[in-house]
Amino acid sequence: MDKLCQDVAHLAQEFRAHPHGRHSADLQRVLNRMRSEPFAGHYILVQEHKGLPYRLAQLGATPADPISYTGDTFVTLAEAEWAVFKLRWCRHFGSNVPVD
Repeated sequence: MDKLCQDVAHLAQEFRAHPHGRHSADLQRVLNRMRSEPFAGHYILVQEHKGLPYRLAQLGATPADPISYTGDTFVTLAEAEWAVFKLRWCRHFGSNVPVD
């Protein structure tokens, strides 16, 4: 694990423990960067009807392009949010989340 990833591992732990609500300023900065990544390939969660599983998908190159489903599904929103966080973390930091 590289130094930067080690330095911010506590932020992943913070998100895992509390994915919703107020975050520390450092975690909020990381989340803002992750959530503002380029449109093409941006990971999103889709729940087609209340009570159905959450499905992981990626946006197309433009808003007019269809989304593509990855095949991953999640029963709870917390589980789904953690999966997206890990994917965005890997894309942002170039390594897997140092906690699970």
